[in-house]
Amino acid sequence: MVELIINGTQVTVETDAGKPLLWVLREDLEVLGPKYGCGIAQCGACRVLINGESAPSCVTPIGSVAGASVVTVEGLAQQGGMLSVVQQAWIDEQVPQCGFCQPGFIIATTALLEATSQPTDAEIDEAITNICRCGTYPRIRRAIHRAAAILAER
Repeated sequence: MVELIINGTQVTVETDAGKPLLWVLREDLEVLGPKYGCGIAQCGACRVLINGESAPSCVTPIGSVAGASVVTVEGLAQQGGMLSVVQQAWIDEQVPQCGFCQPGFIIATTALLEATSQPTDAEIDEAITNICRCGTYPRIRRAIHRAAAILAER
Protein backbone atom coordinates (compact mmCIF):
# COMPACT_ATOMS: atom_id res chain seq x y z
CA MET A 1 0.00 0.00 0.00
CA VAL A 2 1.38 3.40 -1.05
CA GLU A 3 0.03 6.78 0.02
CA LEU A 4 0.74 9.88 -2.05
CA ILE A 5 -0.88 13.08 -3.29
CA ILE A 6 -2.12 13.11 -6.89
CA ASN A 7 -3.12 16.51 -8.25
CA GLY A 8 -3.80 17.76 -4.73
CA THR A 9 -5.80 14.74 -3.56
CA GLN A 10 -4.47 12.27 -1.00
CA VAL A 11 -4.73 8.73 -2.39
CA THR A 12 -3.85 5.27 -1.20
CA VAL A 13 -2.96 2.67 -3.80
CA GLU A 14 -2.73 -1.05 -3.14
CA THR A 15 -0.21 -2.34 -5.66
CA ASP A 16 3.27 -3.75 -5.99
CA ALA A 17 5.85 -1.13 -4.94
CA GLY A 18 7.77 -1.78 -8.16
CA LYS A 19 4.88 -0.96 -10.48
CA PRO A 20 5.71 2.12 -12.57
CA LEU A 21 3.95 5.30 -11.51
CA LEU A 22 2.67 5.72 -15.09
CA TRP A 23 0.64 2.52 -14.88
CA VAL A 24 -0.66 3.32 -11.40
CA LEU A 25 -1.86 6.68 -12.70
CA ARG A 26 -3.45 5.31 -15.88
CA GLU A 27 -4.74 1.90 -14.77
CA ASP A 28 -5.44 2.25 -11.06
CA LEU A 29 -6.37 5.94 -10.78
CA GLU A 30 -7.65 6.63 -14.33
CA VAL A 31 -5.45 9.71 -14.70
CA LEU A 32 -4.85 9.61 -18.45
CA GLY A 33 -2.76 12.75 -19.17
CA PRO A 34 0.63 11.02 -18.88
CA LYS A 35 1.11 8.78 -21.91
CA TYR A 36 3.16 5.65 -22.58
CA GLY A 37 5.61 6.47 -25.33
CA CYS A 38 8.84 4.54 -25.03
CA GLY A 39 9.00 2.97 -21.57
CA ILE A 40 12.68 3.91 -21.14
CA ALA A 41 12.44 7.58 -20.05
CA GLN A 42 13.57 8.96 -23.39
CA CYS A 43 10.51 10.46 -25.11
CA GLY A 44 8.93 12.51 -22.31
CA ALA A 45 5.30 11.61 -23.03
CA CYS A 46 4.90 10.28 -19.47
CA ARG A 47 6.40 13.27 -17.61
CA VAL A 48 4.84 14.35 -14.31
CA LEU A 49 5.92 16.70 -11.56
CA ILE A 50 7.12 14.86 -8.47
CA ASN A 51 7.50 17.34 -5.62
CA GLY A 52 7.82 20.03 -8.29
CA GLU A 53 10.48 18.29 -10.39
CA SER A 54 9.79 16.95 -13.89
CA ALA A 55 10.23 13.18 -13.94
CA PRO A 56 9.48 10.26 -16.28
CA SER A 57 6.68 8.26 -14.69
CA CYS A 58 7.30 5.22 -16.91
CA VAL A 59 10.45 4.26 -14.99
CA THR A 60 9.53 5.61 -11.55
CA PRO A 61 8.43 2.81 -9.20
CA ILE A 62 5.35 3.78 -7.21
CA GLY A 63 7.13 2.76 -4.01
CA SER A 64 9.78 5.43 -4.58
CA VAL A 65 7.21 8.24 -4.48
CA ALA A 66 5.40 7.26 -1.27
CA GLY A 67 4.31 10.43 0.46
CA ALA A 68 5.22 12.60 -2.54
CA SER A 69 3.11 15.13 -4.38
CA VAL A 70 2.55 14.13 -8.01
CA VAL A 71 1.06 16.58 -10.48
CA THR A 72 -0.04 15.57 -13.96
CA VAL A 73 -1.20 17.84 -16.78
CA GLU A 74 -4.73 17.53 -15.36
CA GLY A 75 -3.54 19.02 -12.09
CA LEU A 76 -2.04 22.18 -13.59
CA ALA A 77 -5.37 23.97 -14.06
CA GLN A 78 -6.22 26.67 -11.53
CA GLN A 79 -9.19 26.74 -9.18
CA GLY A 80 -12.42 26.87 -11.16
CA GLY A 81 -10.85 25.09 -14.13
CA MET A 82 -8.88 28.05 -15.50
CA LEU A 83 -5.92 26.75 -17.48
CA SER A 84 -2.38 27.33 -16.29
CA VAL A 85 -0.32 29.95 -18.12
CA VAL A 86 1.62 27.20 -19.90
CA GLN A 87 -1.54 25.34 -20.95
CA GLN A 88 -3.06 28.55 -22.28
CA ALA A 89 0.14 29.42 -24.17
CA TRP A 90 -0.04 25.99 -25.82
CA ILE A 91 -3.53 26.79 -27.07
CA ASP A 92 -2.67 30.36 -28.07
CA GLU A 93 0.30 29.15 -30.15
CA GLN A 94 -1.70 26.22 -31.54
CA VAL A 95 1.07 23.83 -30.53
CA PRO A 96 -0.59 20.41 -30.72
CA GLN A 97 -0.89 18.58 -33.97
CA CYS A 98 -1.73 15.05 -32.86
CA GLY A 99 -1.34 16.09 -29.20
CA PHE A 100 -0.08 12.74 -27.88
CA CYS A 101 3.21 14.07 -26.48
CA GLN A 102 1.96 17.48 -25.39
CA PRO A 103 1.09 16.70 -21.74
CA GLY A 104 4.74 15.75 -21.18
CA PHE A 105 5.95 18.92 -22.89
CA ILE A 106 3.60 21.04 -20.77
CA ILE A 107 4.86 19.38 -17.58
CA ALA A 108 8.52 19.81 -18.59
CA THR A 109 7.89 23.44 -19.50
CA THR A 110 6.14 24.11 -16.19
CA ALA A 111 9.19 22.79 -14.34
CA LEU A 112 11.55 24.79 -16.56
CA LEU A 113 9.70 28.05 -15.96
CA GLU A 114 9.71 27.43 -12.21
CA ALA A 115 13.50 27.11 -12.32
CA THR A 116 14.28 29.66 -15.05
CA SER A 117 11.79 32.48 -15.47
CA GLN A 118 13.13 33.79 -18.82
CA PRO A 119 14.83 30.84 -20.52
CA THR A 120 16.99 31.37 -23.58
CA ASP A 121 16.61 29.09 -26.58
CA ALA A 122 19.73 27.22 -25.42
CA GLU A 123 18.23 26.71 -21.96
CA ILE A 124 15.00 25.47 -23.53
CA ASP A 125 16.95 23.01 -25.69
CA GLU A 126 18.83 21.75 -22.64
CA ALA A 127 15.78 21.39 -20.39
CA ILE A 128 13.10 20.22 -22.83
CA THR A 129 14.31 16.93 -24.27
CA ASN A 130 10.89 15.47 -25.03
CA ILE A 131 10.23 14.06 -28.49
CA CYS A 132 7.41 15.25 -30.76
CA ARG A 133 6.84 12.99 -33.75
CA CYS A 134 4.82 15.71 -35.47
CA GLY A 135 7.71 18.17 -35.25
CA THR A 136 5.89 21.05 -33.57
CA TYR A 137 9.13 22.30 -32.00
CA PRO A 138 8.92 25.87 -33.39
CA ARG A 139 5.42 26.28 -31.91
CA ILE A 140 6.57 24.71 -28.64
CA ARG A 141 9.42 27.22 -28.39
CA ARG A 142 7.01 30.11 -29.10
CA ALA A 143 4.61 28.83 -26.44
CA ILE A 144 7.42 28.61 -23.88
CA HIS A 145 8.50 32.18 -24.60
CA ARG A 146 4.86 33.36 -24.49
CA ALA A 147 4.28 31.69 -21.11
CA ALA A 148 7.53 33.16 -19.76
CA ALA A 149 6.52 36.65 -20.90
CA ILE A 150 3.08 36.35 -19.28
CA LEU A 151 4.55 35.07 -16.03
CA ALA A 152 7.08 37.95 -16.02
CA GLU A 153 4.19 40.44 -16.15
CA ARG A 154 2.64 39.03 -12.98
